[in-house]
Amino acid sequence: MHQNWGKLLFLHWSVPVSILRPLIPGGLEIDTHDGGAWVSITPFTMWGIRPAMLPAIPVLSESHELNFRTYVHAEGVPGVWFFSLDASNAIAVLAARLGFHLPYFQAEMHLAEAGESITFSSRRTDPKGPAAELSASWTRGKPLTTPSPESLEFFLVERYCLYAVRGGKIYRARIFHEPWKLRGAVVDRLSSTLGEAHGVKLPDSPSLVHAQANALAVEVWPLEEVASGTVPPTG
Repeated sequence: MHQNWGKLLFLHWSVPVSILRPLIPGGLEIDTHDGGAWVSITPFTMWGIRPAMLPAIPVLSESHELNFRTYVHAEGVPGVWFFSLDASNAIAVLAARLGFHLPYFQAEMHLAEAGESITFSSRRTDPKGPAAELSASWTRGKPLTTPSPESLEFFLVERYCLYAVRGGKIYRARIFHEPWKLRGAVVDRLSSTLGEAHGVKLPDSPSLVHAQANALAVEVWPLEEVASGTVPPTG
């Protein structure tokens, strides 16, 4: 898949590993930074969504999106585990569910931009998932220096694969794009029930915030089964 990402905001919270462990498939290890686990909420917009070798179709290739995620690894490969992905494009939701086994849900979304300020709202309308809403506005600040590999910022944003589970097996999809360029950001307003909807109680204010500086052209490769990735049976 090819797609472009823009106007993205990173909202990060530090959480105890013990809270996340029951929510993550047993075949995946929770990734930590200085011993702490993290979750993130990322509202953004996408365009140019298309399968490889096919052109983008206007309207059908555009979508706003809202992700709730944490950080995991398997076989030493760091990646992202999604608790949920909300999108405004119903076709994109269906394609991602079928092609990538991801917990996508349809939602009613709005994004508006005025200078360096962005407002974003999302209300999940999909009966397949628990009710969840987000309303936020933020102001983008100055460009930030490139994070060093040992920094928290690098740990949180430089992730080049996603993990999914289906039929008791773990799958990995590689993601390719240029390294993130970040800007400072000030959150002017934030109200969200995403965490609670998926079993994670979050403080009102995030621990760390930054915004996307430049739009990214992204390639998402097909899922591949993780060689050692079997989810242990429950009970």
